[in-house]
Amino acid sequence: MELVKGFKDFTGEEAEKREFIKKILVETFEAYGFEPAETPIIEYESFVKGENQQDDAVSDIFKLQDKGKRNLALRYEFTFQLKRISKNKKLPYRRYQIGKVFRDEPVSKNRLREFTQCDVDVVGSTIKDEAEILALTNEVLEKLGIKPIILISNRSLMNEILDDLKINKKYREDVLREIDKYEKLGEKKLKQNLKKYKAENLIDAIKQGEEYFKKFNSYKEIISLMEYCKLFSLKVFFSPTIVRGLSYYVGNVFEIKSKGIKESIAAGGSYLINNKKSTGISFGLERLSLISKIKFEKEKILVVSLNQDKEAIKLAQKLRKKGKFVSIFYGKPSKALQYANSYCFTKAIFVGEKEIKSGKFKIKDLKTGKESEFETEFSL
Repeated sequence: MELVKGFKDFTGEEAEKREFIKKILVETFEAYGFEPAETPIIEYESFVKGENQQDDAVSDIFKLQDKGKRNLALRYEFTFQLKRISKNKKLPYRRYQIGKVFRDEPVSKNRLREFTQCDVDVVGSTIKDEAEILALTNEVLEKLGIKPIILISNRSLMNEILDDLKINKKYREDVLREIDKYEKLGEKKLKQNLKKYKAENLIDAIKQGEEYFKKFNSYKEIISLMEYCKLFSLKVFFSPTIVRGLSYYVGNVFEIKSKGIKESIAAGGSYLINNKKSTGISFGLERLSLISKIKFEKEKILVVSLNQDKEAIKLAQKLRKKGKFVSIFYGKPSKALQYANSYCFTKAIFVGEKEIKSGKFKIKDLKTGKESEFETEFSL
């Protein structure tokens, strides 16, 4: 059966790698004091759209109706659902969530219509929380063998600059959307696009450097974030053209880049949830899996029953209680080894009449081909 465009199956080693990455994410999120949350994939369309209906991501939502003719939509991210789940929570509320999100948008090599988002957010946050989230981000990526480049900017700062340059307020969101494409379009093309908003001088303004930015009040937030990042021994870079595509951001914003992929591997920033300043960052599992350099080996044992099903089951259960990953194969040794190689088992244990009588089992290392024996009480 042909897959729907923009959707993908994950099986075998690829699926196992994704699970391993999720395990690292969860362990790190919880080490930083975040608690898990789960929310519905389907919501009312009006709730999904919220107040940001002009955003590209919102315009790309998948719409549907139930039998009651209610207008529904698939979630395109997790942040809007925080409005509901954080209500009446004692602040700061720190939650993480990993799950599927959907966007009916053009498909590219590293952009699917269904993807797994891995978020941490603090509702009721300060700049100190922003620094800690960036420290968490750096730790996750280092564990995955990814060297991150952490870029920060500030939406309020960009609004101050637009005021300073007297750019018409009715074009603000359009100008910000264009600036966010700086890296993709390049300076020459971006200036051409900004001409229709009479904002082409914005590019030259932001190239003036720190002395120019110092005159704006919001630049203090950038300086403060950098200072707190130093307490985590974390290096970040100020990049004024990062504004993030979603219009709900109000303060510092961040994008995480890395060599080997042009798209961001994580991104986020500060926004308002129920009129409370909040901060979050989102990782894309597909992109993490694509560029992660981790080497992981899951020991998988195949117990092969040579017409000794009772004893094979007893041995498999004993190994499972010791925390081992075990499958049972009922059949000939030659077929068992073919099966083991197909599914990347690391060891095979043969359970036959001879092994039961002696109390010793033959174990084969499927990587080296070496065979050895162990007794039933032996701990693998």
